[in-house]
Amino acid sequence: MSNKSKVFLSGVVEGFYGRPWTMSQRKELFRRELKLGLNTYLYAPKDDYKHRMYWRDLYSLEEADQLMTLISAAKENNVEFIYAISPGLDITFSNPKEVAALKRKLTQVCGFGCRSFALLFDDIEPEMCPADKERFSSFAEAQVSVTNEVFLHLEEPHTFLFCPTDYCAAFCTPSVPLSAYLNTVGEKLNPGIDILWTGPKVVSQDISVASIEEVSAVLRRPPVIWDNIHANDYDPQRLFLGPYKNRPTELIPKLRGVLTNPNCEFEPNFVALHTLATWCKSSSAPKDVSMDGDDQGSDYNPHEALQLALTDWLVEFGRAEQPDGSGRCRREVSEEEPMQTEGHTPGPRDNPLYTAEPLTLADLTLLAELFYLPYEHGHTATHMLEELHWLRTHTLDEEEGCAWRVRAQQFDDRCAAVVQMFNRLSNAPNRLILYDLYNYICDIKSGVTMAKAYVKTLGGQTPHPALALTDDPEPWGFRGGLSGEFQRMLPSHGNRDLFRSPPATRVYTIRPCTPKDQPEVMKIFKQMQTETQQKVELVGDRLVEGQMMPSQNCSLILDDASGVCGYAFALSDAKTAMNKSQYPETMLQDYPSVIALQIHSKVPDHSAAKRLILQLLSALRDSGSKGVFSEFRSNDRRMLDFLKTLNVFQVLKVDGLPANLVIMGTKL
Repeated sequence: MSNKSKVFLSGVVEGFYGRPWTMSQRKELFRRELKLGLNTYLYAPKDDYKHRMYWRDLYSLEEADQLMTLISAAKENNVEFIYAISPGLDITFSNPKEVAALKRKLTQVCGFGCRSFALLFDDIEPEMCPADKERFSSFAEAQVSVTNEVFLHLEEPHTFLFCPTDYCAAFCTPSVPLSAYLNTVGEKLNPGIDILWTGPKVVSQDISVASIEEVSAVLRRPPVIWDNIHANDYDPQRLFLGPYKNRPTELIPKLRGVLTNPNCEFEPNFVALHTLATWCKSSSAPKDVSMDGDDQGSDYNPHEALQLALTDWLVEFGRAEQPDGSGRCRREVSEEEPMQTEGHTPGPRDNPLYTAEPLTLADLTLLAELFYLPYEHGHTATHMLEELHWLRTHTLDEEEGCAWRVRAQQFDDRCAAVVQMFNRLSNAPNRLILYDLYNYICDIKSGVTMAKAYVKTLGGQTPHPALALTDDPEPWGFRGGLSGEFQRMLPSHGNRDLFRSPPATRVYTIRPCTPKDQPEVMKIFKQMQTETQQKVELVGDRLVEGQMMPSQNCSLILDDASGVCGYAFALSDAKTAMNKSQYPETMLQDYPSVIALQIHSKVPDHSAAKRLILQLLSALRDSGSKGVFSEFRSNDRRMLDFLKTLNVFQVLKVDGLPANLVIMGTKL
């Protein structure tokens, strides 16, 4: 089947870790997909034990009946049901009995009426057992061999997906174009099989056209995006209700499809599905781009898509639905008054009856902005953080007192709006949605209530005793438990906070290297060698070990209060340090200089390392060099990943390079 004749896959992958959705929730998903114009469901719940851990086991009669009912429900709603199996935890690829067990399992599911399948090798150790090493030259070849055999056994199913172990650019060594794993997959995987891809990272902030063109060239086919932008299985305190965003609609003709792997909780995914559907139906025709960046150069606007989704979701909140204890829901259609109010009329001196305020679109907009996206808070959340930071860093003196009080009152009003939203959500008729949201909205209500009390304290007021910030707070006065305490002790704690107050960070110094630094430099150097355990002769090693002197002004040290934490040495003419012709002359013409570089793992501040490198590059440029390269052992993943984030060097493609060596470079 050619790519031109294939329908663009759009829909949902149930691929998260945690409690799988119920059968009734999946049937409701199919109905929603039909209404929204989405067409695909990929069944891949990580904690369905017969999908992953016990993949060899056949389904029982009861389980078979459930799956047949589910597959039938998908067909009724024009949704393509793709059954995925994940044997990678313990399969022996070279064992014919293992392959036969895999075929037997998928043949059973085929008998349920399923015509589309997926074979997943994500989140597994990339090591082969001794038997597989004898049969296959690489892990990729082993996976591809079994996948092709299963694909042909199923007589070329309607859709067949393959999830590689290196399923995002961050996992590819040394890069996507030069990844031996991906190139093997692209070259040897049957052309009728489509490949899943998450983008630059596991959870990708952006997916660009250029990045998709790059991976498509390697895979020799357009990928299906497994999008984790709304996934929350990695953090039980976060929920994502923002719009599908930072994926230009120009991607659509360059992809085989997009499947969102959303929040573990079923009901809050209304927004993720709704905005994805709007994106899929959008045109990539250019139009004026708005100054706020919301318009992504097409007729898809994330802010407008979010408002459309929230407007429709508000209707769902008004439906009286209750869980019945079995995971299914029971609809209450009753216009009678609640029993406790029947016949009761408060007296003139009694408390009035409690009247629930209706939920509004403004409430849902606030909710979405408080629980937006992994890399971005909504506007209101960001503004509240900025205001709290301003209030705690300014004082009630004569000069700023009036402005402080005005801003404190505005902050108080925003906190009150969050509490009001919580109360209205708590009284919404649809308890199914409420129960999926409750832990999150309760947590944010508590957080803003404590912040509100703190601001009152700063203003000279006395908060309620339960909210007082003391040395002996109630348990609700702090967050995180044991996991939170572990994280606060790590050097990277707070690195991914979306709002950064000016940090009290370490002071780093960049200075020339002296003979007294050599023991500390060698300590870092030997630690790197211990971590990589690869015996590769590098030109730069001779600079570090003192066999060759660096060029003038080209030996720099990065240190902090604890001592040396990084070094950068350079030689303007790398040939003078070579015992033989290690690298092609064509490479040395463009990159004549060499840098030896290491940054200790205790340095979380990427900007300090970047300043060190840029200062050395400036010295080389002044010496007349037109390019520089740096060598790394291929399993020095820490430094390779670190340098990728700095965006200073690029991986160079050098013919005849050993597999255990990576060369990075930049023009000057």
